[in-house]
Amino acid sequence: MNDVQLQKTLRASQYAEQVLSRHAALLQQDYAVDHFQHALSTEQIKQSVTDTLSNISDEDKWMSTLRTLRARLMFRWIWQDANQLTNVITLTRELSDFADAAICAAKDFARIPLVAKYGQPIGYNGKVQDLIVIAMGKLGAQELNLSSDIDLIFAFDEQGESDGRKCIDVQQFCILWGQKLIYLLDHITSDGFVFRVDMRLRPWGDGSPLAISHVALEKYLSQHGREWERYAWIKARIVNPTPEGDELLEMTRPFVFRRYVDYSAFAAMREMKAMIQREVQRRNIEDDIKLGAGGIREVEFIVQVYQLIYGGAKLELQDRQCLVSLKHLVTAELLDEQAVEDLEDAYLFLRRVEHAIQALNDQQTQSLPTEDDPRQRIADTLGFADWAAFMDVLDQKRAKVIYQFEHLIKENGPETQLSSFSQLEQQLNAVLDVNARNLVHEFWNSNTLKKLPAKALQRLKTFWPYLIEAILQSDQPQTALVRLMPLVESVMRRTVYLVMLIESKGALQRLVKMATVSPWICEELTHYPVLLDEFLSMDFELPKRKDLEDSLRQQLLRIELDQVEDQMRVLRLFKKSNVLAVAASDVLAESPLMKVSDALTDIAEVSVNAALHLAYQIVAKKHGFPLDAEGQRCSVDHTAFAVIGYGKVGGIELGYGSDLDLVFIHFMNEQADTDGLKPISGFEFAMRVAQKLMSLMTTQTLDGRVYEVDTRLRPSGEAGLLVTSLKAFEQYQFKSAWLWEHQALVRARPIAGEMSLRKKFEILRCDILTQKRDIGHVREEVLKMRQKMKDHLGSSKEQKKDGIFHLKQDAGGIVDIEFMAQYAVLAWSGTNKDLAHYSDNVRILEDAAKSGCLSSDDATALIQAYLRERAESHRLALANQSMQVSASDWHDTRKTVCKLWQRLIDPSAVFALDSE
Repeated sequence: MNDVQLQKTLRASQYAEQVLSRHAALLQQDYAVDHFQHALSTEQIKQSVTDTLSNISDEDKWMSTLRTLRARLMFRWIWQDANQLTNVITLTRELSDFADAAICAAKDFARIPLVAKYGQPIGYNGKVQDLIVIAMGKLGAQELNLSSDIDLIFAFDEQGESDGRKCIDVQQFCILWGQKLIYLLDHITSDGFVFRVDMRLRPWGDGSPLAISHVALEKYLSQHGREWERYAWIKARIVNPTPEGDELLEMTRPFVFRRYVDYSAFAAMREMKAMIQREVQRRNIEDDIKLGAGGIREVEFIVQVYQLIYGGAKLELQDRQCLVSLKHLVTAELLDEQAVEDLEDAYLFLRRVEHAIQALNDQQTQSLPTEDDPRQRIADTLGFADWAAFMDVLDQKRAKVIYQFEHLIKENGPETQLSSFSQLEQQLNAVLDVNARNLVHEFWNSNTLKKLPAKALQRLKTFWPYLIEAILQSDQPQTALVRLMPLVESVMRRTVYLVMLIESKGALQRLVKMATVSPWICEELTHYPVLLDEFLSMDFELPKRKDLEDSLRQQLLRIELDQVEDQMRVLRLFKKSNVLAVAASDVLAESPLMKVSDALTDIAEVSVNAALHLAYQIVAKKHGFPLDAEGQRCSVDHTAFAVIGYGKVGGIELGYGSDLDLVFIHFMNEQADTDGLKPISGFEFAMRVAQKLMSLMTTQTLDGRVYEVDTRLRPSGEAGLLVTSLKAFEQYQFKSAWLWEHQALVRARPIAGEMSLRKKFEILRCDILTQKRDIGHVREEVLKMRQKMKDHLGSSKEQKKDGIFHLKQDAGGIVDIEFMAQYAVLAWSGTNKDLAHYSDNVRILEDAAKSGCLSSDDATALIQAYLRERAESHRLALANQSMQVSASDWHDTRKTVCKLWQRLIDPSAVFALDSE
């Protein structure tokens, strides 16, 4: 061995001296391999444990051998640390890898005698159950120190019984298994121990069963989990990864990381921070480099507070390792670069000091020694001339941590200090009329308020001045107040929302602005306060299709197939929260109309796709799968079922209050039976899927409905079957359909279901639309249908005389432009097939110009008029106002549309506008 490095090692550690005296020959052998110069990979450590313990069946020998290996590795790590041949990150990773390998080896060894005695533990699902070992704390984060204990939780997937002659239930089997695992690692023999094992982080702590099922753990976390447990579970990791273990850990993530910014955690974290500060003062632990002021715990606490509050919204903060998440705080704009550099530097230094302390005697302590000899040993190991020089640097590092810790989640500072309450009240009264002032007076003197719990009332009183100040900054304070009062009343018992509004910078101002623009948004939030969680955390970017799909899939994955009410709730809140996000982006970020419509259409399509997937699974679970029209067995991936969107959803032009016009098509063998225990015909199967989809989408619950769905555009309308085979649809369209049904087909496209069937429909649609038609007949039928709509839905003569224009139904409105686009397809696509490609009006008009059927100027004029009118219709929907507007404001736009209507379809319409 290198004498200089050896002396440094022995100077750093009295424990290393003991190991050397006991295992000199083995250490010489270890040193000869690589001179302790190189890091060990995870695989090398795992292999070392496996090779060392192979073919050992005697328990005492097994325990002795593993303890000897631990001593040899500890000597190596102390050597490397003392001679600066490693760094904190590498050393803590290697220590954690050894712990993982030791745990897995002990788990495997402990299982053998249990199986011999009781048989295999079999869950009710028929699968052999494994002991899921969850590492918490430093081991969970793979940040183990030289003399750490290991915090573990034992779990298993499903209850059941063992299959031996002497059978016991799965939980008892896993408890015995866990007890033996602990004994193999924790028990102190003449060779020492491997790891001290701490099980106190399990649900209910000491005195509770040592192992818990997946279902029981999920129930505990959802019903009894406390803030400190959320804090602890940040670092949770499965030591022996399996699909069941991964699923269990995934289940815990929503408990730890709220889906959006968790403002409710601020108060809990402040209390925890105050508790830490009180503990430091009470216990006088300034010399503890972990628990003392400016110590390791405070660095970890800073990081984990940000993780708990923002981790749901900023996924990069969900990493278990302190330093990794610390770096992400910069990119997340939660801490500046200098603060992160100071904390990282302090953390790495403190961890080196921790290792130097623990290397002395292999003791789990972080307290600085008081005697001169160990102090000097530590100073020498860390490269300082003396203890005083070391303390100067340590105090500098800790001071930077203390500064960041003290400024963490402070109470609202001077920048958010409010004017006096009475002054705010006076200012508010000055801008309110009598009715609004009475509304406020009645609110504060209502019986509801008198019955509020004391804590809720106090939070409401704390919140009220913030609300007033935000309202006074609005350009329409009275409107904002009147619209927000019902919302305040609906959430005042659920005070977490008031806390969120107080804590969230700018959120209250955004809420007030939304209230002035859109009573519809206020009503949605009032009826469904859970949407506030989403609203307060929005970044006001339009949701992306893939994010929508991933979000809904993840939410539905956690729900069993027979839990229909839960599925309905998820679908409804998904739709409402994302439509709210689009509205917020529309109002606050002024997103372009076409992108807003695209996003609203995406939400609808994702909802329909998810509902169809659920409906198909539910029916198939009960009745089995049908055959398709070509004799192939259907499945969840081969459904032979498609949903066709008509109207606004088909035209990718969905608005805020739009319902969905849907038609259901299948490609099943209608006569052949399904292959389940309760077989039904393929026709009946398709019908039940359609009915279940409708039920999932339209049933009115406490959370409302997903969408209103209209299926009257199906073949034969309300008299026809709810779902039609592709062949029957084809025959109907070619032989029986009215022209107006082909006109409706212009705005049809597949939005859900099997891709191959969707493609078949697209080909069929094109064939139907591109038939050569008599232009005169088309013009006559389109005009007839348009007149019917005007008569039934347009403004009355009296309204027109009063200067009213129905933005959608009157002459020159949205429907005129839609009908001209549909006319273009029906009249001209027989010779210009490209006109039948798209289902949305804008691209149809663009293609009509490209093909020469319309002039470029005419197409552009129609598109601009259409977009202007649709943008106003969106604004009116958000404002809960009707489509009736002042005709004088729209004279020029309408004149443009009417002139083109006259030229294309109705020559007599040229004077209609002026005659109104």
